[in-house]
Amino acid sequence: MKKLEVSKHELVPKHILLGEEEREEVLKKYGITLRQLPRILETDPAIKDMTPKPGDVVQITRKGPSGGEDTYYRVVIKG
Repeated sequence: MKKLEVSKHELVPKHILLGEEEREEVLKKYGITLRQLPRILETDPAIKDMTPKPGDVVQITRKGPSGGEDTYYRVVIKG
């Protein structure tokens, strides 16, 4: 039986696990702390294959309604 790869589905937006330096740049750019970011569980099907750990930041890029792209950030929490 073939395993379904949720992250490859066309309706799932692109998820990227940021490195430590990129994470710090995002926090500095927006003048926020990790606690102020929306959360995503480490067991979320879209990111679990990335083997994230609590405190990591995930960049999510969605196609916007006008054809552009919108970028969101989430902090990984235990789940």
